[in-house]
Amino acid sequence: MRKYVEIPEEVLTRLVKDKCIKGSLRRDEWTGKVTFKAYQHQPRDRHERVVCQLENGWLKESPRRIKFYNSVRKELGRRMVDVVMHRGMDTAMEALEVEEILDNI
Repeated sequence: MRKYVEIPEEVLTRLVKDKCIKGSLRRDEWTGKVTFKAYQHQPRDRHERVVCQLENGWLKESPRRIKFYNSVRKELGRRMVDVVMHRGMDTAMEALEVEEILDNI
């Protein structure tokens, strides 16, 4: 069985350049023809700045948020995980305070 698929010109030019195109095949409700519609992905603008690198994570600053990440192995036990995570948080907060002081000078 053969089916003909309508593909827009922009998609064909990207295929010729060996680009991958993600999209969906649909039947046009008016003409009944099968058409390919490419997804319109927008590039992400991530303007994140690393404030400090921690032993088990990081502290980042974006235009709207301050992000803290810390990952500790379970094998250390609950008490040691608590100590390591609090140490990381304290270090990150000290770095954030220093950044704030330096910005105000």
